[in-house]
Amino acid sequence: MATTTTELPDLSVGELSRRSGVPASALRFYEDEGLIRSKRTAGNQRRYRRDTLRRVTFIRMSQRVGMPLSAIREVLGLLPEDRTPNRADWARISRCWQKDLTARIRAMEQLRDQLTDCIGCGCMSLNRCRLANRGDELGVRGPGPQRLPDHRTDGYPR
Repeated sequence: MATTTTELPDLSVGELSRRSGVPASALRFYEDEGLIRSKRTAGNQRRYRRDTLRRVTFIRMSQRVGMPLSAIREVLGLLPEDRTPNRADWARISRCWQKDLTARIRAMEQLRDQLTDCIGCGCMSLNRCRLANRGDELGVRGPGPQRLPDHRTDGYPR
């Protein structure tokens, strides 16, 4: 399919904001963080390629499931810069996170299931709980949720 000379114009920051539902300030932040790129007009106004709309949508969806910006930046770096990413490009970067997302889902399910038991106890104090933490035995292991696996090594900021 040949490229026509009647290509649609690039988007201004306001147009990208309106189309994506993301505030212009967040778009500028994403650009500062290297997640999206713009060109500058002669008047120093930002202009975004139309495929940036898909990137912004990907960023927002990724943030919604708790992916840190560093991980988002890393996979976006795998997309081609010289052309609009196609379905195969998006599928390739989606596969990068399958293991991580599966692990996150398992952790969320475990939290859901164990949280009910703990809160259902009624004491709300692990140092007094006779069932889950008799005599504050878990306190000697250090801070944090000791019964959740890898709670200090998941790689995400606290």
